[in-house]
Amino acid sequence: KVAQIVRREISKRPQPSFITSTLQQAGSRFFGFAPARTMKLAQKLYEGVDLGSGAVGLITYMRTDSPAISKEAQQAARALIAEKFGADYLPDSPPVYRSRGNAQEAHEAIRPTEAARTPEDVAAFLDPEELKLYRLIWQRFVASQMANARIAQRTAEVEAVPPPGKTSTYLFRATASEVTFPGYMKVMGFEAEKKEKEDEPLAEGEEEGALPPLNEGESLEHLEWLESRK
Repeated sequence: KVAQIVRREISKRPQPSFITSTLQQAGSRFFGFAPARTMKLAQKLYEGVDLGSGAVGLITYMRTDSPAISKEAQQAARALIAEKFGADYLPDSPPVYRSRGNAQEAHEAIRPTEAARTPEDVAAFLDPEELKLYRLIWQRFVASQMANARIAQRTAEVEAVPPPGKTSTYLFRATASEVTFPGYMKVMGFEAEKKEKEDEPLAEGEEEGALPPLNEGESLEHLEWLESRK
């Protein structure tokens, strides 16, 4: 039977702009690029691409371990977010991200040199792999300056009566989430968010997925017991 239904709303903060290691990880996760391939593409974007009137560097230096963003870049991002998505998607003040450990912080995080230069603006001048990486860097930077997402979570705790011959009562837990305000996900996209979550472990006993309408105390039909040893 359904022992309990727990509802809560959580606020999910965007990830900071890329540093070298996280850019390499994202290149592998999203596109299957080897780290060397990701860095070679990033080098090309940094050194410059001819946009019709000479070479223009599209991203900041790609070897950095600092998530810091300059105030000028933050203000440019905020102007873009207000124009493209509206004031609701702007946090009250620009988010600040701190580095872990002994970051040198000689450089900013990896970001577009111009926030207003969208992937669509440069698509005609980049090859497909370069465009993929530029789009990822642009989206991550813009998302990092946006408001938090709000997510409604519904957790069902199911109490399982012991089958014949057994004595242990088991408690199963399943969680479903519904986005009530997308915030930064508006630019990152929900599929990208799912990929980012692949490496985030759920709490023990939790399984994320769709849930049917359920009420506390409701009896459930037992279909099958599945057992595994790990």
